[in-house]
Amino acid sequence: MLVFIGVLIAAAGVVLMLLGKTNLPLGRLPGDILYRGKHNTFYFPLATSILVSVVSSIVLYLLGRIRR
Repeated sequence: MLVFIGVLIAAAGVVLMLLGKTNLPLGRLPGDILYRGKHNTFYFPLATSILVSVVSSIVLYLLGRIRR
């Protein structure tokens, strides 16, 4: 089970990297927090994480309805 979850997370990372090469603004949405100081940078993708959560919840809900 852990190996399956690891492969699933790795596949999601590859998909996100490939989406980053397109012109989709995933990771650069208006609600994402970015702070650049003199010697450090802080980035928190708040809007992106909410969007990914909502989309994944809808997909998992639909898959659950189909399986019944």
